[in-house]
Amino acid sequence: MITLYDYLPSQNAWKVRLLLNQLEQEYTQQFISIFEGEGRTDEYRAINPTGAVPAISLPDGSVLAESNALLLYLAHGSQFLPSNPLHQAQVQQWLFFESDYVQSTIATLRHWVMTGKDKNRPTEILEEKHNGSLKILSVLDHHLSNNEFLTSTGYTIADISVYAYVHLANEAGVPIENFANVQRWISSVKAQPRYLDKVYPYSIDEHSFKEL
Repeated sequence: MITLYDYLPSQNAWKVRLLLNQLEQEYTQQFISIFEGEGRTDEYRAINPTGAVPAISLPDGSVLAESNALLLYLAHGSQFLPSNPLHQAQVQQWLFFESDYVQSTIATLRHWVMTGKDKNRPTEILEEKHNGSLKILSVLDHHLSNNEFLTSTGYTIADISVYAYVHLANEAGVPIENFANVQRWISSVKAQPRYLDKVYPYSIDEHSFKEL
């Protein structure tokens, strides 16, 4: 059985939980207390060299890390990843968009705000992250004005990946209600079968105020 190395407040880990649930794939969880340093142990770095979550181990002992790589691997051969090479590349386009742009803006700003780290960041850096987040939402809103989902093949792991942090933009202090097409898309993702509604705040971890 697959083992998921997890940290509940991580939306990167949530992406993988959502896909596993929608695939109806059984798995076990091993929780990594990243803010207490569990991710920096030699044992865990043999699974994920960066010390981050999520990661998985497979029954044959193989390991894999990075949330978008996990989505690609787990979705292979399923309805959530098209088989056509061009359509697969379109999915990957949005996975790269997520890792390059969403992670560095909305995801980072949300983490800082929800763990109180924003109080230790320069004002100009916070403004840069906020403005970058607005730009990302604008890009998405424009694209979604003519598309129900991110790619032409319907709901895929591209949507799972980008949605994970974007739908929580308000928690970063970014007004998502100003982007009607993004809001419509969020509703469409939430309407998918076996959607996971549970999101865990950083407040469940008394150590989350620490820097990684």
